[in-house]
Amino acid sequence: MYTLTLKKKEEIRLLEGHPWVYANEVYQISGYGEQGSIARVESFDHRFIGYGYINHASKIIVRLLTRDETPIDRDFFKNRIIQANERKIQLGYQDAYRVVFGESDFLPALIVDKYQDYLSVQFLSLGMEVRKQMIIEILIELFAPLGIYERSDVPVREKEGLAQQKGILYGAVPDEIIIQENGLQICIDIKEGQKTGYFLDQKENRDHLRHFVRGKKVLDCFSNIGGFSLCASKYQAKEVISLDSSIRAIETVNKNAALNGFSNIQAIPCDVFEQFRIYRKQKEMFDVIILDPPAFIKSKDKVKEGYRGYKDLNIQAMKCMNKNGYLITCSCSQHLTLPLFMQMIKESALEAGVEVKLVEFRTQARDHATLLALEESLYLKVAILQIC
Repeated sequence: MYTLTLKKKEEIRLLEGHPWVYANEVYQISGYGEQGSIARVESFDHRFIGYGYINHASKIIVRLLTRDETPIDRDFFKNRIIQANERKIQLGYQDAYRVVFGESDFLPALIVDKYQDYLSVQFLSLGMEVRKQMIIEILIELFAPLGIYERSDVPVREKEGLAQQKGILYGAVPDEIIIQENGLQICIDIKEGQKTGYFLDQKENRDHLRHFVRGKKVLDCFSNIGGFSLCASKYQAKEVISLDSSIRAIETVNKNAALNGFSNIQAIPCDVFEQFRIYRKQKEMFDVIILDPPAFIKSKDKVKEGYRGYKDLNIQAMKCMNKNGYLITCSCSQHLTLPLFMQMIKESALEAGVEVKLVEFRTQARDHATLLALEESLYLKVAILQIC
């Protein structure tokens, strides 16, 4: 087993609950083992900190799994998955939810999402990759799924020295699955859809539209397959327009609208920024606008560029809002911190020439709980604003 001895005082953050050991925090490494194997972490004065799996190729050299002498074996992973799932069931989740949310469920770099009788999984680190077969066997034992599909087609794996990959790991997985969410039927595609197939982290935020949309003209930007649009229609919006650049996503919006018997949703394939310019030219205004764009900031060195993108988008939306309308603006970029997000909103309002009230602030769904010691796990920011 490897033993990592930290530099002086580098253990403070870890003792506060942060699960990552960075390579530049390590004073020395002794012992030996395979990459991805379990390593012991100790302070400069040799106090025990915890055990985690090691990867010399990553800037995060160790991801901690436990801070005591618990054996890290098959039962360890099985019990962690059981505990994670029980927490979600106690919160009322049943049909479609995040079973395991990585570090927040004390299984770093593992994502397990349940979609009806199927599981969609991500193995985001070497430590989890080398345990893939064991974890799949545990998931089969616990959930008896009809199929398990891997969606490890994400760039973060490359930082671990791993190739992106996707495909069926167990059973059979259809091209389309119909899940139940917020009393709606939603057709999703876990093979080609966003993330692991769908944006589960916005579930409660979508349903929260019931407070704002009745009898209103609603614009859903970056609609993906229509989660917000469907809830707006369910809660008796007068008119709903869904915008997305993906023709495939727009086709699925129409399919989901028909599946639920909604006829007031108009889905338009377009560039959202360009469409806002068209609306402004035509002086078309809305009562409720939802902005749920993809992450404009993928890394720390893209903060300034991404900040401008968010700001431009919010300015355009604010200029297309009726008085006393509601703007529901989101960011899933972890690098756009909460202070930066709020600053962006203030600057957008100033440049749009409107007064804005923050009615409510929300974050990701309860099955995506945040580990307070790990700021990165609080990534989704949702501000509900009233344009005065």
